[in-house]
Amino acid sequence: MAARITVVLLLLAGLVFLFTFRVYEYERAILFQLGKIQRSDYTAGLHFQIPFLQNVRRFDSRLQTLDAEPQRFLTGEKKDVIVDSFARWRIQDVEQFYKSTDGDPRRAGLLLYQKINDSLRSEFGKRTVQEVVSGERGAIMEIVTRTANERGADLGMEILDVRLKRIDLPEEVSNNVYQRMRSERARVARESRARGEKEAITI
Repeated sequence: MAARITVVLLLLAGLVFLFTFRVYEYERAILFQLGKIQRSDYTAGLHFQIPFLQNVRRFDSRLQTLDAEPQRFLTGEKKDVIVDSFARWRIQDVEQFYKSTDGDPRRAGLLLYQKINDSLRSEFGKRTVQEVVSGERGAIMEIVTRTANERGADLGMEILDVRLKRIDLPEEVSNNVYQRMRSERARVARESRARGEKEAITI
């Protein structure tokens, strides 16, 4: 009797395994039937499928980080800067994500990388070296994040943040920038001394 109950329980467990699948809170799932998408709006929990006729693919919907390789961009002065950046993104529309990337995270990263680089190239091309190095990083990142997010919609992705880790200058550009900065500071110092001497003479 006990053996029969065990067999029945094992059969039931097997049927449950074949006819159901589970979606966790951090996942998005797509149900395929004979290779075609049937449904992609699953919430977390247990769901049913027809074995052998249908299959399910799950995708991680948690926040992902894309750490890009440093890239060279031209500024508005036609000078090179080496930019190291990263982005945070997640799946927004799992069906569109699958159609655009074949569900391949590496392909998704490559496509997103291209869109972010296009935005960075555009923004750096509008500014001087001194502007991108000294004081406009926040503005650049805000624009790039917004633009990349708009462009990422066709990938089914939401880009939450794009950040610059560092901006390096090739040696020849660094020398020119620092020379201009020294010249500017020297000019300010000369003007301050001249004003001081004028006030001293007046006194």
